[in-house]
Amino acid sequence: MVYIRAKKVKSDQYLYLVKSVWDSKKSTSKQEIIKYLGKASEVIKDDIPEEYRNDPKVLSALAAHNPEDIKKREDATKKSKQQLYKKLTDGNIQECIKIYDEYIKVFSASSFFDKILKPVMYKIGDDWASEKISIATEHVASNVAQTLVRIIMDQVSGSGKKKKVLICVPLGEEHHLGCDVLETYLSIKGFRVFNMGTSIPTEDILSFINNNKPDVVLISITLPDNIGAGQRLVKKIKAEFDIPVLIGGYAMQIEKPGKFEGTVIGDVGLEEVPKMLRNA
Repeated sequence: MVYIRAKKVKSDQYLYLVKSVWDSKKSTSKQEIIKYLGKASEVIKDDIPEEYRNDPKVLSALAAHNPEDIKKREDATKKSKQQLYKKLTDGNIQECIKIYDEYIKVFSASSFFDKILKPVMYKIGDDWASEKISIATEHVASNVAQTLVRIIMDQVSGSGKKKKVLICVPLGEEHHLGCDVLETYLSIKGFRVFNMGTSIPTEDILSFINNNKPDVVLISITLPDNIGAGQRLVKKIKAEFDIPVLIGGYAMQIEKPGKFEGTVIGDVGLEEVPKMLRNA
């Protein structure tokens, strides 16, 4: 049986899609989380994995936990994605900022990154790969997206009193939008973030860890071709330092990444990352 479970934190409710599984050893059923859905006031139908999306019990529970304007929010999310795609590919940063500003009047910044920017950038990448858009258009859109994230970063601040987090990519990986998004969100949440951006030699990363003593290392891998380099980077970090290493990014979601000496995180929402860092 699949259903939605709510957890209240302070004044907000957060939703999880869970299922009941039989524990033969204890002769009883237990709950297993399928996916964390997010804040109840922001969850929409598209957040439900496709195989459960039309389950009557799931839809009924979702409606019960959400205000009656859920359809309006779903329409707003769909419209924002369409608008952002067009403005990014047009190279119009000012309109992208307006889309973000309008969106966060109702939703959170993490919701914008997870539900708007991330799927739009995936679509842009897929459209370039299938030759629906040119490489020039893809580069323009990526550069505008990076500028947008930097502008958002300038608008936020955090205490910087929580764990120190190093965000980096393996040598050869030139995509760092995910790193910038993580830096922005984790800074909001009070983490002290070191964002290395584009790839640098492994020895320099090791030297930085030795000198700055981060509590956790986050490695982002976008292209599947860079998985091997990521595995080698993690291996060298773990050989020299007793430090948790988390590996995520687009390549971890579309490929079977193979074995890492760190913890591979798949398609998770930004709101889950702070908890992973705290538990690392």
